Amino acid sequence: MTVLIIGGSGFLGTELVRQAATAGRATVATFNSRPGDAARATWHQLDLRDASRLEVVLDAVAPSAVINSSSGDADWAVTAEGPLHVAVAAARRGIRLVRVSSDAIFSGADVHYDETALPDPVTPYGAAKAAAETAVRLLHPTAAIARTSLIIGDGGSAHERLVHELVAGTRDGALFTDDIRCPVHVADLAAALWEFALTDTAGVFHLAGPDAVSRHALGELIARRDGLDPALLPAGRRADSNLPGALDVRLDSRATRQRLSTRLRGVREFLGKD
Repeated sequence: MTVLIIGGSGFLGTELVRQAATAGRATVATFNSRPGDAARATWHQLDLRDASRLEVVLDAVAPSAVINSSSGDADWAVTAEGPLHVAVAAARRGIRLVRVSSDAIFSGADVHYDETALPDPVTPYGAAKAAAETAVRLLHPTAAIARTSLIIGDGGSAHERLVHELVAGTRDGALFTDDIRCPVHVADLAAALWEFALTDTAGVFHLAGPDAVSRHALGELIARRDGLDPALLPAGRRADSNLPGALDVRLDSRATRQRLSTRLRGVREFLGKD
């Protein structure tokens, strides 16, 4: 069984590739600008804005399953239209599809969101992610859509780098005390995605940790783990800023966790405080 990982050189994609190599799975991955570890996967260049190139890659690889872990930020062509192209091409070929989505699709008005919650985004990125979900559900009904939250690792995530830069004073800004999410460890998330890729489970699933913490509290946990002084982290409130975005968004993953053998640890556990 060959699995194609789209976005394999990104933070989550790198962990997906690592776990595949460790398990001895035949894995092929795509990159946009720079390939990942050649010893762990076969690499193909792919820009999701190029539907014809996607067709070429799928024909060359002939995968049994595709995990689309690409982000694309607020680039509509990549984040919204790219998954549409993937869904159409995968459905036409009968390829299993797992699409990674985000809690950015929610406004925070309801705070707690389970798998049945409908998107109500308030940012361009959230709108693009929500559009991608709609396209995938319509065009590839047997796909699995996995919504997740802040992805943390053992030092390589964007939030972890931000904490180090803020403590060192090499970056301006602050971590918000009123911006609440349910972080997940990248290894747990990747393992759960592999479970979905290797089965025929379809629908919408939530893959987030059980602990709800603010971005500032998360930063403090990271700082303590890494031997930094958490008192050096500047704090602020999103509500007092001009930055768009939801405040309190908590993905309820209880229903999904009952279907998984992978345990999604809470942030206080994987950052060493439990």
